[in-house]
Amino acid sequence: MPEPRAQRIEPAQEVRLRIAPSPTGDPHVGTGYVALFNRAFALRHGGRFILRLEDTDRARYVAHAEQLIFDSLHWLGLDWDEGPDVGGPCEPYRQSERLGIYREHAELLITAGHAYRCWCTAQRLALVRKEMESRKEPPKYDRLCLGKTREERQALGDAGPEPVVRMRVPDEGSTGFSDLIRGGIEFENRLLDDQVILKSDGFPTYHLAVVVDDHHMRISHVVRGEEWISSTPKHILLYQWFGWPLPEFAHFPLLRNENRSKVSKRKNPWSTLVWFRDNGYLPEALLNFLALLGWSMPDGREIFGFQDLVDQVDFARVSTSGPIFDLNKLDWLNGHYIRELSRADLVERIRPFLLRAGMAADDAYLLRMVPLVHERIKRLAEAPELLGFFFQDAGTYDSSLLLPKGLDLASSRNLLATSMGIVQDLSPFAHSALEAAFRALAQQQGVKTGQLFMLLRIACTFSTVSPPLFETMEVLGRERVLTRLDAAERRLVDHATPR
Repeated sequence: MPEPRAQRIEPAQEVRLRIAPSPTGDPHVGTGYVALFNRAFALRHGGRFILRLEDTDRARYVAHAEQLIFDSLHWLGLDWDEGPDVGGPCEPYRQSERLGIYREHAELLITAGHAYRCWCTAQRLALVRKEMESRKEPPKYDRLCLGKTREERQALGDAGPEPVVRMRVPDEGSTGFSDLIRGGIEFENRLLDDQVILKSDGFPTYHLAVVVDDHHMRISHVVRGEEWISSTPKHILLYQWFGWPLPEFAHFPLLRNENRSKVSKRKNPWSTLVWFRDNGYLPEALLNFLALLGWSMPDGREIFGFQDLVDQVDFARVSTSGPIFDLNKLDWLNGHYIRELSRADLVERIRPFLLRAGMAADDAYLLRMVPLVHERIKRLAEAPELLGFFFQDAGTYDSSLLLPKGLDLASSRNLLATSMGIVQDLSPFAHSALEAAFRALAQQQGVKTGQLFMLLRIACTFSTVSPPLFETMEVLGRERVLTRLDAAERRLVDHATPR
């Protein structure tokens, strides 16, 4: 076995990396994770980044998932140089459009004695597997079909009408490779199954298709998740049988939950790229976060941009332990990136979330509004909740909230009536003048500022929690504030009226 080593780039070798998701639903966050490092590595070495769709699993294929993949990767800024939508010299980039190529290569393997046809039914295969497990042997195919013609196999019974094609894995020796992240890895051939490489419907399995496509698309570095480590020796055998040079391999650790379980779409509703987009994460924050999972900058920085990753990416710095997907840390990072936005940029970013909630306003109003939450918002999707009261003509809240602790009905009504007079006459209508006027009112009326300010907060924002009170009143404007104070005073009248 070769010794572990860092990545090697020959001067004359074109660096070509790919991401090859399956269009079976919303793309997993792991797709973005691996795509990030593939694209960064390709850019660092002046190479090409390719998008290929592995759509041969027709049972799980989802028609609109292709567009979800395109949209999600574009949203992250992980654009590709070649792919099904942009073309390229290695077309087609959908595996379902390459079936003839796979069948041709399967026949070459059969002719060379490296593969054979198998007619065994699913029921028989299940029995064979169960028997092997009962004997505590590695569950693998027993080669009943090896060397038999269709007629000979049919005579034995329990055979299907159409065969699959299986690899003929050597019984002796071992197959190994040097992983750019993990070093030397080796498998005994006797433990490898005779993998199905072509299904009975003529579609390839992942194992044949990935090798054929990676070779014909001249992929120099196969960078993927660690779940494919155990399959890599089978892929290496295929490369060897075809007489093709091997690419470099790098297997990234799987993303983990705090309990060390794998992040999965079945268990984690937040595990798709679409979820992060729809819940208001900035793509630059998510990329920064993903880059920190199992990798680190040489200087230890935690906040850095995509170009910084491009400049420093090195597979030798990737940890083999499964990184923990900490949503709290992502929220912190996202909040940082939001605070770095200009006011105008933040308006544009939150606008789709406000419109989705039925909240529309002109730019001038939004530009006055967003500074009030710029330091508090962690996700863009929080905008409708944080700013919703700016778009409401009337609020829904319990009238008893207009009676802060220590104030009775008469005191609250008097304070609201007096406040309307202050708002009506105050000039300029600015937060500093508002604060000074209402602090003076509290002192004059002999109430605590906290009592008065809470009364005003409820009346103006319909909530006990809001952005800074007087800045909020300034943005609402004189007329809106008067309307809300008047509505609150009338609520207290209704509150006092016997039912």
